[in-house]
Amino acid sequence: MNQIYSMTLAQLSEKTHASITEVSSDEDLYYHMALSLYTMIERRNELGLPTVCIMPVGPVFQYRKFITLLRFRPLDLSSVHLFFMDEYLIDGSDNVVEKDSPLSFQGFIDQELIDPMPEHYGLNQQQIHFPSPQSPESYDEMIESLGGVDLCHAGVGIVGHLAFNEPISSELISVEAYRELPTRIVDLTRETITINSNTALRGAFEEIPKRAVTIGMKQICAARKLQLYFNRPWQGAVFRKALLLPPSPEFPVTCIQDHADVSYTVTPIVAQRPEFTLR
Repeated sequence: MNQIYSMTLAQLSEKTHASITEVSSDEDLYYHMALSLYTMIERRNELGLPTVCIMPVGPVFQYRKFITLLRFRPLDLSSVHLFFMDEYLIDGSDNVVEKDSPLSFQGFIDQELIDPMPEHYGLNQQQIHFPSPQSPESYDEMIESLGGVDLCHAGVGIVGHLAFNEPISSELISVEAYRELPTRIVDLTRETITINSNTALRGAFEEIPKRAVTIGMKQICAARKLQLYFNRPWQGAVFRKALLLPPSPEFPVTCIQDHADVSYTVTPIVAQRPEFTLR
């Protein structure tokens, strides 16, 4: 068995320059994400600058927490732009799934962020962005026109993906070239489809779309601040691989290990050493 799985959180911390924070529960992780976004907007507002963020849909409870923070201490959100990472495509089509689909990321963000957001905070639909499969390059151009990304939040998939930047054989692409991949349409791996069916569809893997449009590694790597979050039980292994495997497009999250401002936030089930046992 790989020895990285036996390392404690303290031992892992010694192996990386990045900040590692353990929070006490999933609820605290959601508030950590919400407060991180809130704090970045507050700082940029004080400087009279817009805030540009790359955001994931999952974990899925941080946006209501963000609205809760705003109710306690209002912020002007009129100069905020949120670029969401990805969206599923209808099988056999280059069109995104319908908003009323239970798998629609856009529909979920409308429900969790846009619809409950009071209008007087200044955030509207025009400041919420999703990549288009018809013109993925326009996503990157829009980000660049706004001055680049101030903050990127990301979960990490079981194959090590950030957004839906799936693994590619190191025989086909170098780490440097992988970091330059733009927003594009991708095929999802069988592992991604399977684990996503577990979290979203109680195991109905045949219902998960086979393709998606995803923001590129280039935009993620270029973010000035990058914060990764881990709270799923299976991410105990993913977290350790993210920190300790050598950079490789075969486990994409390793390609950001040398980012100048990257941090990792974990819940106790991820922080503790994985327990290998039959269940």
